[in-house]
Amino acid sequence: MLPAAGGGTRMGLARPKQYLPLRGRSLIEWSLAPFLESEWIDGVVVVLARNDAEFSRLPIARHPKIVTTIGGAARAESVLAGLEAVAQRTSAFGEVYALVHDAARPCVAWNDIEKLCDEAADEHGGLLALPVSDTLKKARKGKVAGTVDREFVWRAQTPQLFRVDLLVQALRECDERGLAVTDEAGAMERAGYKPRLVRGSESNIKVTYPEDLRLAEFWLAQQESSP
Repeated sequence: MLPAAGGGTRMGLARPKQYLPLRGRSLIEWSLAPFLESEWIDGVVVVLARNDAEFSRLPIARHPKIVTTIGGAARAESVLAGLEAVAQRTSAFGEVYALVHDAARPCVAWNDIEKLCDEAADEHGGLLALPVSDTLKKARKGKVAGTVDREFVWRAQTPQLFRVDLLVQALRECDERGLAVTDEAGAMERAGYKPRLVRGSESNIKVTYPEDLRLAEFWLAQQESSP
């Protein structure tokens, strides 16, 4: 599932970042590609903004695996809408797992997705992530207020893998308690689960600022040239 209802305001552009051109495709087409090409992924739910007028124009929008639904103002609302669409289509299949991936991560490697599914397919689920290598500083009013022990700090990526019913319950509980969550693992943590950290790759960047597009182009070129 790809939540793609955000506007990408940090890019400073009038156009949502998921539709920016990137090596001959839109950014979201690159993000969708590995999931659509997999034989064992049954379908992909793309969660769109209510006023989205661009996705339906893309050739990929007619892919037989793709289902679209409408998201909300916050990421958690969009993910919940996507999960409900998944649940409606899989209610007869027992325990169902969903991969939730950022529409703005066009360079995820398929072997990392497979590794996540191999290592985190239990009730706790898991996510791709990278241990932090930089020294981290706490800040207060523009000055250093302390150093963070990086031994225990990881950078969360996507996709994140969770059982659909458990993630729906966790997101609803956060909403009822007025708790803001920025990723699915955060909701599962608050519900008492311990998602597994599965080491990902530096290439799995999230396009947030204009300069990130050049870095994404580099990583995609590297992947295309790999044997």
